[in-house]
Amino acid sequence: MGTERTTDTVAGAAMAAWGVPGRTPAVVCVHGAGVTSRQMAPLLSAFDGRTEAWAVDLPGFGSSDAGGRRWTVPDLADALVEWTRERGLTDPCLLGLSLGTQVVAEAAARHSQDVGSVVLVGPTTDPEARSMPRLALRLLWNNLYEPPSVVTQSLRDYRETGPGRAARSWTASRDHRIELVLPDVPQPALVVRGSKDRVCPGPWAEDAARLLPRGRLVTVPGQPHALSWASPGRLARLVERFLAEGRG
Repeated sequence: MGTERTTDTVAGAAMAAWGVPGRTPAVVCVHGAGVTSRQMAPLLSAFDGRTEAWAVDLPGFGSSDAGGRRWTVPDLADALVEWTRERGLTDPCLLGLSLGTQVVAEAAARHSQDVGSVVLVGPTTDPEARSMPRLALRLLWNNLYEPPSVVTQSLRDYRETGPGRAARSWTASRDHRIELVLPDVPQPALVVRGSKDRVCPGPWAEDAARLLPRGRLVTVPGQPHALSWASPGRLARLVERFLAEGRG
């Protein structure tokens, strides 16, 4: 994945990331619950040579270690921002998918001076589905619309992450109240949802965009939850257009 691998120690944990070159500000891509930066590999390829982009393994996932601790969503947000500082990224755009949106929202709210903009792809967790059975049902329903390679990649990541850590990440996503954080995100914000996303339904995506002081929603027709894999080129173009508007 990507053209450069780096490992930086943040908050006592070794945090791995893969990057591709391009125009700044950089886009930092944050994966969902139980999976790894592989979820962002096609999106990174779509940015390559046009927009500087990074895909991180959050502490405890993929090639990053947990540093001997359990991580809350705010902890992960702090580690993410510390990583951007270590990398010397100026006003980066933080892009999250699923649980990654919760990490990104917390990072933007807690460290507004370090974050230039945010992109929330399929934000979780919908307050109407804050129970593990409902979340599991939505995920299974959504998988009917995902490319088979998404399911294969996710299962590989779940095995690598381990059942305990994967379960804890899903619990952290369920319990985190992103709707209380979004009003405190001051940066320009783009919410992106696939029209066939069953994890992030349309009414909740609309609510999330309204809760953001500078938010707006774009729906990608015919696409499921994992847009970074299912429709990376379209997502990359949406993000680059969003960033260009900010430069203007």
